[in-house]
Amino acid sequence: MARVTKEDVEYIANLAQLTLDDESKERLVNELSDILTYMDKLNELDTSDTEPMMHALQMTNVFREDVVEPSLDRDIALSNAPKHDGEFFLVPRILDTE
Repeated sequence: MARVTKEDVEYIANLAQLTLDDESKERLVNELSDILTYMDKLNELDTSDTEPMMHALQMTNVFREDVVEPSLDRDIALSNAPKHDGEFFLVPRILDTE
């Protein structure tokens, strides 16, 4: 396995637009090397009979059926609004459009 070098960490940090001090770079050299060593160990496993999966656990769709129902009446919805003009909710402006 090729060991991760300080230059590799500096290159990755540059791509990620990160500024790292020397102590962080050395720590990341060790951590990334450990990760790659572990990945090499995992690559030794025989996974030929294992079906590829997206998650470690079986996932099922938990969404309910999409059922069309009558909408809430506009007057009822607006009656709970702190401010409205009879047709729309009125909220403070948060974006400058100029």
